[in-house]
Amino acid sequence: MISTRLIARLDIKSEYLIKGIHLEGLRKIGNPNKFAQKYYKAGADEILFMDCVASLYGRNNLYDVIKKAAKNIFIPIAVGGGVRSQEDAEKLLHSGADKICINTAAIKDPKMITKLAKRFGSQCIVLSVEAKKISDNQWEAYTHNGREKTGLKVKSWIKKAIDCGVGEVVLTSVDCDGTGSGFDYNLISDVKKICKVPLVVSGGLGQIHHLKKIMTLGKIDAIASARALHYNELSISNIKKYI
Repeated sequence: MISTRLIARLDIKSEYLIKGIHLEGLRKIGNPNKFAQKYYKAGADEILFMDCVASLYGRNNLYDVIKKAAKNIFIPIAVGGGVRSQEDAEKLLHSGADKICINTAAIKDPKMITKLAKRFGSQCIVLSVEAKKISDNQWEAYTHNGREKTGLKVKSWIKKAIDCGVGEVVLTSVDCDGTGSGFDYNLISDVKKICKVPLVVSGGLGQIHHLKKIMTLGKIDAIASARALHYNELSISNIKKYI
């Protein structure tokens, strides 16, 4: 049986690894490549680089970061933020990425998902979902690092994106992000019922008992952690032993 994967998530602004709360109040932490190398050596199953301001400024700034990371990291590397075209995706893949995460551009034009999936394969295309709770058991998909409303209900959008060809979903709770107070278990449980592709959950991990509750929801394909790793609240070895 394949165990739940542990993904080290690194949010990037310019050349710095950063972390905030609710995807806001971004604080510089250090060199992303040093942290990525540290997590690779510690046993992470995958590294996820997300450019937090790429969509806001209309560009992707991670090519050099990915090139450096790919020289010394031999686990899958996923990259998101500012992917607006096949050319953007191709350049990131040639820089060393194994997967491409898309959000804003996919919402603007869902056909882009199909184009990318046909060009590079569904296994390579990941949907990044920034979810905010808007009422009981209802969440809305956001863009631009949790800043912009889309009017799309999270479950409906994920269903459509899967039909368009995405091969994986990274589900980030904006409400729980950076808090270390636990996942949005209701959101994850709700999405898990309709998600027919591997589901990665992100946002809220801070203590080991948060993993216990996540596991009661059934098989989760992967857990992405940022704050808990960056601030040494949890270690990769302890998380992996538990999951």
